[in-house]
Amino acid sequence: MPSISASDYRINQRIRVPEVRLIDSDGENQGVVTIDEALSIAESAEMDLVEIAPKAEPPVVRVLDFGKFLYEQSKKDREARKAQTKVEVKEIRLRPKTSEHHRSFKVKNARRWLTEGKKVLARIRFRGREITYPEIALEDLKQIAEELADVGAIEQAPRMEGRTMFMVLAPIKK
Repeated sequence: MPSISASDYRINQRIRVPEVRLIDSDGENQGVVTIDEALSIAESAEMDLVEIAPKAEPPVVRVLDFGKFLYEQSKKDREARKAQTKVEVKEIRLRPKTSEHHRSFKVKNARRWLTEGKKVLARIRFRGREITYPEIALEDLKQIAEELADVGAIEQAPRMEGRTMFMVLAPIKK
């Protein structure tokens, strides 16, 4: 989300329309007035005249302290950015010949990550002649998905990409 800057708003003499709808510093609508009248009201209050809604008919302007207004807007932007959730993707790497104990250990970690709300990428890498038996990896991935079905759902079905077969599991929303 781009930050708010002074060039995004027309203020004071940069407002080039004959009539505007004026909102005073208390937030009350003063009706439609000429631009000169609005500028004199803003000057007498020692504040700026800021065009809030340029596409309205007539454009809406407000009397306020522009520096404070920009600060408040950037503060709102920061809060909105903080509120966004970033989904983290964790990865478990296996091979077609991975031992059962090693695989169960990786599945246990994947279960923990899914309960924490993270996505899990299960990847099986083929080496040498292992690539001739992709059905083994497909069975492994399906079995992992079944074991984690109570905490995660398949977001991206198992597929091959080069010498790797992978699938993505997403946490189940409760």
